[in-house]
Amino acid sequence: MRHKLFAAHLSPELAASHLVKTFPVRSGDTVRVMRGDHKGSEGKVTRIDKKKYRIYVEGLTRQKVDGTQIFVPIHPSKVMVTQLNLDDKWRKKILERKKSWKPKSKEPIRKPKGKPAAKVEEPPKEAEVKSRAAEEKVTEVKSRAAEEKVTEVKSRAAEEKVTEVKSRAAEEKVTEVKSRAAEEKVTGIQKTEEEKPLLETKPLAEKTLAEEKLVRKKTAKTKKVTAKKAAVQEMKVESKKPAKERAPKAEKKKTKRKTGKKTEGGA
Repeated sequence: MRHKLFAAHLSPELAASHLVKTFPVRSGDTVRVMRGDHKGSEGKVTRIDKKKYRIYVEGLTRQKVDGTQIFVPIHPSKVMVTQLNLDDKWRKKILERKKSWKPKSKEPIRKPKGKPAAKVEEPPKEAEVKSRAAEEKVTEVKSRAAEEKVTEVKSRAAEEKVTEVKSRAAEEKVTEVKSRAAEEKVTGIQKTEEEKPLLETKPLAEKTLAEEKLVRKKTAKTKKVTAKKAAVQEMKVESKKPAKERAPKAEKKKTKRKTGKKTEGGA
């Protein structure tokens, strides 16, 4: 198994002559490094380490810290064999055996002539019948659910449209009513302003007796109210003034109480 894992690619010339693409590397083969730091270098394989899966090539060395030179280990998958060492007769036999080996040709399967025999249909089994019935039920349920969802969505959309139309109509009506009320107010104010000067220009003789009585009552009430307000204001002003500046009040009759003095004798 380890020997097979040491296989490396052969050069195009070797692959054409031996009809083999890969072959295990062994000591004595000349190889060329295809990848890594030492790419392009070529040399003979001096040693193989099957334990570590590494090969050592002539010329590929490095210097240690103490000055000694050692070979650089390289994995066999990074090299290409340019020349094979065929000193071993067993190796030659392996190459010849691989040359003679050919893959089996895949011939197309020929169908028999004539019409194929009619197949006898077997009655369906109970399990198949049950599975088909279950599938049909599932499909029916899914189709019904889908139809119900579609109808619900359509009904919701129709209701939303109706509500939008109603709300718009209500808003338009409100705006119309407000505008009409505002216009009527403006016109009423204008009419009253036009009628005022006409009323003021009427002479007193044209007024009726009832109107005159109402006017007299109103004037009398207003006079009483103004007189009361004036008196209250005067009282407030006088209360705020100091005692010296206040107006003299009406003198009241002073009554003295009769007081009897007690004598020493107790009489």
